[in-house]
Amino acid sequence: MTNAIQVLILGVMLGGVYALMASGLTLIFGVMRIVNLAHPIMIIWGAFVAYWLFKLYGIDPLVSMPIAAAFMFLVGIVLYKLVYAKEAASAKYSEMTVLLTFAVALVMDGAVSTAFSNTQRVTSPPYATDAFIFGPIFIPTAQLYAGIVSIILVGGLFAFLQFTRTGYAIRATTQNRTAAQLLGVNVAFISLLTFAIGSALAGASGALVSFVFSFFPAKHWEWIAVLMSLVVLGGMGKLVGTIVGAFVLSIIAAFVGTYAGATWSTITFFLALFLILLIRPQGLFGDPIEGT
Repeated sequence: MTNAIQVLILGVMLGGVYALMASGLTLIFGVMRIVNLAHPIMIIWGAFVAYWLFKLYGIDPLVSMPIAAAFMFLVGIVLYKLVYAKEAASAKYSEMTVLLTFAVALVMDGAVSTAFSNTQRVTSPPYATDAFIFGPIFIPTAQLYAGIVSIILVGGLFAFLQFTRTGYAIRATTQNRTAAQLLGVNVAFISLLTFAIGSALAGASGALVSFVFSFFPAKHWEWIAVLMSLVVLGGMGKLVGTIVGAFVLSIIAAFVGTYAGATWSTITFFLALFLILLIRPQGLFGDPIEGT
């Protein structure tokens, strides 16, 4: 029983981190119908920002997280202007962006690999190896801090979408782009802002990832399937569904990793992606697919 509680705690803490990692991905898809395969490499970029600020200047990743987020916010603006804005009116925009984001991922991967090589790295603040101990239960400090900060940021994103005028505009665009435009929403600006916010969330999660996981540029190929499984399970474009999916799959993966081996832990996400597409492709919170 104690072991099960321990595994559950670890799964919940990592679930918060996964929720933050996937929130930007689902936000961008909800507004722009972009399946952003470059999102994981954006997380890697954010992790490198935090890593080098810590290594060169001793800045704690939790402190440098806003810097990583701001940096990726600017990167998102540049990427959207250069790559995604031109074809936004195309009827096949979603299909085209799969190839576009894949190409962007390759370029960003190549750039950071050339600059820093594919050596595994991890940021090592003092609390990275500490833990709070409560009798037979221990809580790793790094995962606890990352989980709490992730939940706060995801909660802030949810509040922003629910209670601000810009959030209303983003949600209106998510539900019906044409209707939102007819009601006076500047859809082009909202799309740009949403992509930048999604990129900033990737940067923020990258700062947390830098001391929770070891990372290297090519790691993003593994994370594509992991994040897509979270988004698809919850329902593409559904923030609440993505959060639920992140906690559910993280907890399941924690139990699988403990009782079946670490190798099977990652496979949990791949298997979940396969099963949800086979059984309920719209996800748990997604709208029914026409013709089904």
